Amino acid sequence: MGKCCKCNGRLLCLCLLPCMMTGHLVIYIMVTIFVTISYAPPKIAIHYIAPGISANSGALASHPLNPFWKLHLEHSALWNQLQHSLDRRYNPILRGNATGATREPGAKLATQMRDDCLSEGSDPHLYDVNNIPEQMKAFVRSMHCKSYPILINQPTMCKRNRTKSGLDYPTLLMAIKSQVGNFENRQAIRETWGRSGFVEGEFNKKGGFVRTVFLLGRQDSSLGPHPDLKNFLDLESQKHRDILQWRDSFFNLTLKDLLFWQWLQQYCPAAVFIFKGDDDVFVRTGALLDYLNKQWEEHKLRRAIKNVTHMDLFVGDVINNGMPKRDPSAKYYIPESFYKGAYPTYAGGGGVVYSRSLASRLKEVSSRVCLFPIDDVYLGMCLERLGLSPSHHRGFLTFDLPETDRENPCAYKSVLLVHRRSPKEMLSLWHKLQNLHSKC
Repeated sequence: MGKCCKCNGRLLCLCLLPCMMTGHLVIYIMVTIFVTISYAPPKIAIHYIAPGISANSGALASHPLNPFWKLHLEHSALWNQLQHSLDRRYNPILRGNATGATREPGAKLATQMRDDCLSEGSDPHLYDVNNIPEQMKAFVRSMHCKSYPILINQPTMCKRNRTKSGLDYPTLLMAIKSQVGNFENRQAIRETWGRSGFVEGEFNKKGGFVRTVFLLGRQDSSLGPHPDLKNFLDLESQKHRDILQWRDSFFNLTLKDLLFWQWLQQYCPAAVFIFKGDDDVFVRTGALLDYLNKQWEEHKLRRAIKNVTHMDLFVGDVINNGMPKRDPSAKYYIPESFYKGAYPTYAGGGGVVYSRSLASRLKEVSSRVCLFPIDDVYLGMCLERLGLSPSHHRGFLTFDLPETDRENPCAYKSVLLVHRRSPKEMLSLWHKLQNLHSKC
């Protein structure tokens, strides 16, 4: 009887063993499937590296985070059409596709752009100006022109012997936009904040070598006849050797920037900083040099630590979300038939300062940006194409000090530039602000 029980137990175990093994296998498979379905791999940021030329590595270039050209035309205004066609022309993928480019709106207009401008800088058949208001037609007819002959040049302006600062090139080159008849403005600047030579800083005695040059074009005949001032201008140029004049289009202020960049590259390539301003501003040059010397020292530190080559400094009174003025009586009137959309971030107010290395890049990118009648906005457009934005500095006063503070010297302690001042006011303010740091 006992033997039978033992035999039956062994038989039962042998029968149950395959069932138990099969059950374990089924459970294992089910657990595996469940884990596989519920598993989510960790999110890893993937950085794509595309072959190309990079300023840093020399071998690889980062894949762009955003498109740097626009494939679709957003607006039918003339400037938008021309710029859209230029964007496609310089698109590294599409520029070889000539057939596709010619079908784009504005391509026919863009292909008509040329630099071999007529002496008057206009061609009534170049663009369709039927929908352009009368006050804009002169600009539109000449906006393809980006090169004009120079009438008065100063080729040796930046070639000087070693100065007190130990430099034989300008720390700060001040380029002042002026008109032919503004003799008093230019002379007041020469006698005050625009004096050429070594200028000490107000708080940091390091200072720097400063040169001032005045940018002139043709007289604006649209305002009526002018007396012939050529002989007076020639005498002024011979005496001070600081006049640059081009036979440009008198209704295109933006041209002065482009022509100046061309001159700068050829005759003053070693200047460290550029100030561009109007001839009715007042600049605290010593304080500006203090600020720029600090920026230069910080740049040298970044260059040593991070191997940063370019100094992309562009400083002024920054304006965001600006919109075109549509009132025909406004000074900066821009009709919708010419331009649609908001303005890029730009710096206005009569004066900006930027690094020499950025000036070279602005000159290069300007060939890919259609001219715009407002020079401050055009600079913003060029910066946007470079992927840069201007930096705001509260010392650049676009709208002046409160009237109650304008006669108080200590109110100017944090000011780098103020707009506007007459020649007489420049002279008076210059004397009041001497030794400001000891008075306030």
